[in-house]
Amino acid sequence: MDSRPAVASERERARTPLVNAWAHIRTSPFWMVAIALFLRVGWIIVGHTYKFKELQQNFGFGWEMGRIAAAIDSGHGFSNPFGAATGPTAWEPPLYPYLTAGVFHLFGIYSRASAFVLLSINSSFSALTCIPIFFIARRIFSEKVAVGAAWTWALLPYVMYWCTRWVWETSLSALLVAVIVWLALSLEDRDGLLPWLEFGLLWGIAALNSTVLLSFLPASGLWAWYHRAKRRKKSLAGVALASVVFIACITPWLVRNYRTFGRFIFIRDNLGTELYLGNRTDADGTWPWYLHPTQDPIAMRQYTSMGELAYVDMCKRRALTYIEADYGRFAVLCLKRFIYYWNGTPKESKFWWLAERRNSLFLASSVLMFWGLGRALRRRKPGAWLLFWLILLYPAIYYVVFPGPRYRHPIEPEITILGVYVLAEAGRKRGTDDTAAPRG
Repeated sequence: MDSRPAVASERERARTPLVNAWAHIRTSPFWMVAIALFLRVGWIIVGHTYKFKELQQNFGFGWEMGRIAAAIDSGHGFSNPFGAATGPTAWEPPLYPYLTAGVFHLFGIYSRASAFVLLSINSSFSALTCIPIFFIARRIFSEKVAVGAAWTWALLPYVMYWCTRWVWETSLSALLVAVIVWLALSLEDRDGLLPWLEFGLLWGIAALNSTVLLSFLPASGLWAWYHRAKRRKKSLAGVALASVVFIACITPWLVRNYRTFGRFIFIRDNLGTELYLGNRTDADGTWPWYLHPTQDPIAMRQYTSMGELAYVDMCKRRALTYIEADYGRFAVLCLKRFIYYWNGTPKESKFWWLAERRNSLFLASSVLMFWGLGRALRRRKPGAWLLFWLILLYPAIYYVVFPGPRYRHPIEPEITILGVYVLAEAGRKRGTDDTAAPRG
């Protein structure tokens, strides 16, 4: 008697609990977040990324946001973005510096305990991003794409870099954008004023975290309104409520800026300096770190003697003069910045092939994203146009100033979704072709 069927049956029974467990874990937001957080915090510990170098009096620990947070905790208020006692500032939005200041107050200014806590908080933001990624991808594409995109975000080492090494708002911005996209997609299905209150509150938080995100606000609101109108749902009261909540969120900071500087400043004031750093005689489309006040003694003396607003205004005038003198040159620079934003900026490396490999991977993800977006638009996937407006509007400011890999991260969740969609479609097509192939 052949015992092989019995052995095979026992193997199947042994595998069944594992299969059932994976079937639950693969679509469980809890396990996505838990494993993502475990990996991120684990890397902070194993890689000692909480041990920041103490060069320039710990400037690498949060850069301007770290300096402002230290000033807040030291009793000097929202000030001194470069370390020296230069007075009140609006160089950065307020949310993340105050979060950092709170951690400094509890665990010490520039301490390793503070570094670990802040990087762990960033890692929590990054891990939680798995949830909106899953729901966005499932709504627009399929559960297969949702599972693939969420686990890619949870496990991909590149995604973990920013939350485990940078004390900055980057990971929180990515989470906020993903949640806003999901909320905009779901507004057409939800009734009442609560979703609109959430919409206004989320945008208020986003504005106080990173003003660049606001480039997507009109498109997200209009998209939600249009799709509700197609289903004959009223939105006027909801839009009004969202607007009131948004304004209520940002108004205290606008009042603070006006009282502090004597003129209207919309959250932050350093755009003129960023514009000048990207548009000047020797501009090449990359960030000239050596001209920043923290690195250039001349720029720092100008900033200190003139004051922040006068210094920013001077930089803005210089940039506009340069742009107006040669619009063709400005257009070329914008094109280069567009390429660098999606291809990766030129990297100096001891090994040229290593720099090329990094940029090749960066470019590959961009190509997959554009391919997936085009395919989704052609197939009229629900929500594809919302992703189109995000990809179009959010990066636009960086084509005008200067790009960097970090500036792409807030839309990396959506890039991940579109890339996984392309790969899933390719796998499905190949599987169909293999099934249809004649067997010899």
